[in-house]
Amino acid sequence: MAAVYPLAPRIPTMLVAFHKPMNVLCQFTDRSQPPRPTLAGFGLPKGVYAAGRLDFDSEGLLLLTDDGALVAAIGSPKFDWPKTYLVQVEGTPTDEALQRLRDGLVLNDGPTKPAGVEVIEVPAWLPPRVPPVRVRQTVPDAWLRLVIREGRNRQVRRMTAGVGLPTLRLVREAIGPYTLDGLAAGQWREVPAPEPPARHRRSGAPRAATQSARAGEARERDQRPPGLIRPWKRDGR
Repeated sequence: MAAVYPLAPRIPTMLVAFHKPMNVLCQFTDRSQPPRPTLAGFGLPKGVYAAGRLDFDSEGLLLLTDDGALVAAIGSPKFDWPKTYLVQVEGTPTDEALQRLRDGLVLNDGPTKPAGVEVIEVPAWLPPRVPPVRVRQTVPDAWLRLVIREGRNRQVRRMTAGVGLPTLRLVREAIGPYTLDGLAAGQWREVPAPEPPARHRRSGAPRAATQSARAGEARERDQRPPGLIRPWKRDGR
């Protein structure tokens, strides 16, 4: 009878939805002097890290997890979850400007992918920003809901500026299926983690400590007869 390798117990992934206030860094430490506010001031669970980024001067949804594979996936430009932003812009959006955003426009680091965009009313649930937005009384402003599938540096701000609509306030409302959903600025809650692809699933099995150990495992695997079950491994963290 062929030997069977026991499966190690799966380690549950923790995923946290956090409403990042404005002027907070998406990290837990800051070496600048004086130090700026960081995620360390909000009582978040130990061992989680930001999956993706949100600018210091932007607000809204930030996902944090203790799963290295999930951090890498959500933070990757190839990750296909849409990111939804509420954007207060200076000026009046024209049909031409909105169509340029939908079609994609060329930034200094290349063309953007097509985006979803619509003009909306000021969201009733959204409180005034602290500090307040500086608006010019003689210039109108408007709100957009913008959906992109990329994550370049300050991309939304550059996109709206590229069509003549400078961003005054930027709030990320959703990342894929996860939304702010009533979270006040500075609040967080644990949410169900998505099921990762089989190659990224985590387990309690120890990872190989050295390259030579991994090479030995590969040789052992190649020598196994058909029908043996390979034990689960941890992700690459």
